[in-house]
Amino acid sequence: MLEILTGTGLASAAGLNAYVPLLTVGIIARYTELLPLGPGWQWLEHPAVLAILGVLLALEVAADKIPAVDSLNDAVQTVVRPTSGGITFGAGASSATATEIASLAGGDAGGAGGDGGAAWWQIAAGVLIALAFHLLKASARPVLNAVTFGAGGPVVSVVEDAASVLTSVAAVLVPVVAVVAVVLMAAVGVWARQRRRRRRRERRSSAAPHIP
Repeated sequence: MLEILTGTGLASAAGLNAYVPLLTVGIIARYTELLPLGPGWQWLEHPAVLAILGVLLALEVAADKIPAVDSLNDAVQTVVRPTSGGITFGAGASSATATEIASLAGGDAGGAGGDGGAAWWQIAAGVLIALAFHLLKASARPVLNAVTFGAGGPVVSVVEDAASVLTSVAAVLVPVVAVVAVVLMAAVGVWARQRRRRRRRERRSSAAPHIP
């Protein structure tokens, strides 16, 4: 169960920033014993991979702070973030400590496979979770930029980056807390989406000709 919570938290964080959970998984796996990756995911902790992810993260953080550029970046990230969600869900779910404990006790390894790999449904679940959060983020950003004349985008972007970092770390260290963060992020995203639709209706009604 804990491995699923870990994967869910990481995939949700990927929907906000593709590279934060990938880096989190790689760094924690490389420098600690908290997240021993299975054979199929050990490439995430390779120094070259971590360096590339660091550069990509810097580019993502910068692009997401510039109005108009952030929307273009969101369009590109429609592929990248769900992919990251699938990878991080698979890596997190197949390497969770709870799975190893069950295996040592003679129980089932949680459906992750005897070689430390992830089941296809885990990767697919990560893709869908990350895509859902990405769509909520991408749909809310244009409205925020329009309402605040571009001033609110960078502020919200910083909050999203922080939420992605905290959720990624919590997903590994305290999976239950990560799920609470996921629920809160989903609630905020849904609220922002509904606000966008309401503003659209208001603009249409104000623009409609009034017949005396």
